[in-house]
Amino acid sequence: MTIKNDQEFKQALEKLSIADQRLVSAQFVESVLYLNNEPLIKRALEIVNNKNHTSIEFDDAYKNVKSLAVKTYTNCGENADWSAQAAHFVTEAAKACLTPEEHLETIQNLAWQCAIQSRMAKNCAMIESEQDVIDNEAKKQYAIVDAFIS
Repeated sequence: MTIKNDQEFKQALEKLSIADQRLVSAQFVESVLYLNNEPLIKRALEIVNNKNHTSIEFDDAYKNVKSLAVKTYTNCGENADWSAQAAHFVTEAAKACLTPEEHLETIQNLAWQCAIQSRMAKNCAMIESEQDVIDNEAKKQYAIVDAFIS
């Protein structure tokens, strides 16, 4: 299977178990992690990728990233600091990846939410750098899911 558009992408994500959505989402975050060097996010991804994590480790990682998301949101300010915005969206992507199952009804598909937040981070970084060439994060994500499913 080769995913060509967001409709196919969403359909593929919806077929994944929650555990597999988390693993794919962690890869989405890793793709934009250079935009936010906060150690809490890196640690959270290590927990997601460790199948032997405890529920306490997972809950703590979610709480820490959620708290960081509030902090990065308030740090963005009113003067459109695109680097700060990118860092915030990376944090939001990590938060989506860690969303506890009891909160999933509010975001429906955690992998899709994570993908969108990761794309927003990349868009902010492109605005900040005034790049002429668009590095298509969606296509990277399609490839990640294709490889995961294969």
